Amino acid sequence: MTNAVTLLTISDGLSIQFASDGLGRIFLCLDTVMWILAAIYASKYKEHMKKPKQFFVFFGLTYLMLAALSMAANYLTMYLCFEFMTLLSMPMVLNDGTMESIAAARKYLMYSIFGATLGLLGFFFSAYYGTSAVFVSGGVLDAAKTAGKEGTLLVTAFISIVGFGAKAGLFPLHAWLPTAHPVAPAPASAVLSGVITKAGVLCILRIVYQVYGAAFLSGTWVQTALIVLALITVFMGSMMAYGEDLLKKRLAYSTVSQVSYVLFGVFTMNPAAVLGALLHVVYHSIIKDCLFFGAGAVIFTNHKEYVSQLRGMGKKMPVTYGCFTICSLGLIGIPPFAGFLSKWYLATGSLSEGLPVLSWLGPAVLLLSALLTAGYLLPISIQGFFPGEGEKEAEGKEAPGRMLFSMLVLAAATVLLGIFAQPLSDVMQQIAGGLF
Repeated sequence: MTNAVTLLTISDGLSIQFASDGLGRIFLCLDTVMWILAAIYASKYKEHMKKPKQFFVFFGLTYLMLAALSMAANYLTMYLCFEFMTLLSMPMVLNDGTMESIAAARKYLMYSIFGATLGLLGFFFSAYYGTSAVFVSGGVLDAAKTAGKEGTLLVTAFISIVGFGAKAGLFPLHAWLPTAHPVAPAPASAVLSGVITKAGVLCILRIVYQVYGAAFLSGTWVQTALIVLALITVFMGSMMAYGEDLLKKRLAYSTVSQVSYVLFGVFTMNPAAVLGALLHVVYHSIIKDCLFFGAGAVIFTNHKEYVSQLRGMGKKMPVTYGCFTICSLGLIGIPPFAGFLSKWYLATGSLSEGLPVLSWLGPAVLLLSALLTAGYLLPISIQGFFPGEGEKEAEGKEAPGRMLFSMLVLAAATVLLGIFAQPLSDVMQQIAGGLF
């Protein structure tokens, strides 16, 4: 990064700095758009909240900290913004004030702080062995200082990446997601899944490509171990979602799986795979926000939370279910919807990398996960619109206009960004190439 602005100098080598680069701008734009749509949706959903004023205060503060995280110019600034973002987003989880929401918020906080503490380890080593106080594409490690210390640095890199992976739902620090999402208000669930998990992805991208460098990590046991963890998470999340009846929890397990699609591309350290990862950051955010908005609309309007209660609901909520179906097709990866192109680049990038076993195992796991995704999403739409003769249909009505507006925008984006993908793909390709 160049032209970094120093907000506060703590001591030599320790400062709070902000700067703008392509990677940060993409995340900032994504955060902003998703937050605006979530705010519009929440302006009506607040009637279903216990403490709406408290929700909107922390909703706004969390966005400000995510914006700061996107513009963080060095490791220390990134870490501090990440921690504050966790603390400010936690009250959204416990908004209902029930024992279940308090327990979920506590779990979210514990996992996030523990993960960030592991991530802090990388700061000490990168500060000592680095040549730059700010993030640099290709990494900041000093070749002279690191000579003979490669083993130690690989261990610290692995621990740091897994630590920040907690926010992204990477196994084994994923358990907070299916606990926090079902108890949080639907707008909070949407941004937790679609946006806040991507804060972990951003930190991992910075560490892999702008602290340690892909050249240092590529081909090592760290890369192999991280890819294995990502693939385990992809498969495990899909399997757990497939067997879950609580709708928001099913979507939460889906997030565990889908965000690790992104991490798989990041860890493959191949330009095509990284392009796929960056595209999936955007596509998953759009799609998963819409899916959670749909789930929230069913809860808000018809007070139904379980998939088994939704038979025939598509006839009562055709717009909501139409948006839900479009985004489900995108998440599965069916062309021409958004989601197909990102998974295409992830698969082709993995195959071209030539990693033993993993180069073909990765695409195989992604394909299996796509089939499972179809298995846990499409039946919701099919049974919603075609409940079957003699089946008892659920009673219900369509969601309010403000909630439908956000869903319609995201569903339209799922279609348009799939059909007219080239402009976004060109931008992402430039950013991905600049990381190496």
